[in-house]
Amino acid sequence: MRQSPRQKHPPRPLDGARLDELALSYVARFATSAAKLEAYLQRKLRERGWEGEGTPPIETVVNRMVEFGYVDDTVYARAKSGSLMRRGYGTRRVDQALNAAGIAADLREEVRAGKTEQRRAALALLKRRKFGPFGDRAQDRAVREKQLSAMLRAGHPLDMARELVNAASIDAAERWAGEEEDY
Repeated sequence: MRQSPRQKHPPRPLDGARLDELALSYVARFATSAAKLEAYLQRKLRERGWEGEGTPPIETVVNRMVEFGYVDDTVYARAKSGSLMRRGYGTRRVDQALNAAGIAADLREEVRAGKTEQRRAALALLKRRKFGPFGDRAQDRAVREKQLSAMLRAGHPLDMARELVNAASIDAAERWAGEEEDY
């Protein structure tokens, strides 16, 4: 095997300034939570090593990004939750995604969608996947069960999924999704 004329050099170990640059670059490119930024910086330290003295100031860098307003867990949680709900995911899947991003339980509870938003999200998945009345009208029991399973995996409660998959018509499904319930 022929060697490349240009040998790749291992990346230089990080110092305080380069750690700041990495953090700033990351938050400029991605909407992120404080926990995700911290995990990113930890990964970069594992890959490159630390050149500075003492322990790497990851927590200080993350706190500075939060202080400057570049990272805001509340804004991130609301945006991520809204995005997933519009794509048709249920509250259970949204909660899992926010938990994976390091969002605190009380903040996840604060941004959790109400029943009307949950119904609209379930309807959005139904339309997107062509389930229930949006799909082939000749559905047998096995097809409905597969559609119901897909809705459950998407994080929707069983009662909502069953109601929509078994809806008699598109109008009935849309009417049901538009109803407001007080729980």
